[in-house]
Amino acid sequence: MTDTNTRPGPLRQLMVMLYDILLLLSALLLATVIPVALNQGEAIQAGNPIFLLYLLMVSLFFYGWFWTHGGQTLGMRAWKVYLVGQTQVQITWKQASIRFAVAIMSWLCFGLGFLWQWLSKDKLSWHDLLSGTQLIVHKIEKK
Repeated sequence: MTDTNTRPGPLRQLMVMLYDILLLLSALLLATVIPVALNQGEAIQAGNPIFLLYLLMVSLFFYGWFWTHGGQTLGMRAWKVYLVGQTQVQITWKQASIRFAVAIMSWLCFGLGFLWQWLSKDKLSWHDLLSGTQLIVHKIEKK
């Protein structure tokens, strides 16, 4: 048996994102209980910057914890995708934070940062390039 690592294709990456966004939404709904409880059960005012920052930090913790503890979110695990460093296997919190922030910027640019990986010669997205990470699909081939 030999190990081979390849880059995940666009469909696999979209399925990982869909799976993870559903899990993140449930985590954000649960995290919302705390500020609502602290607000005497009243709804949080729309556009509240502190609440938005809180949800952003919960999201960073969600992805960062998974990435730094095994290199896989639950969606990545389901689709056998791993996040690894370009120079080391384990991802640091600094790399996770950079990757998270740049991924948000990639989406704000209409997904151009994600599309970049299929347009560039090195096949890395903006958040891969700036965080020193990359996605791989781990396959074990039987001989």
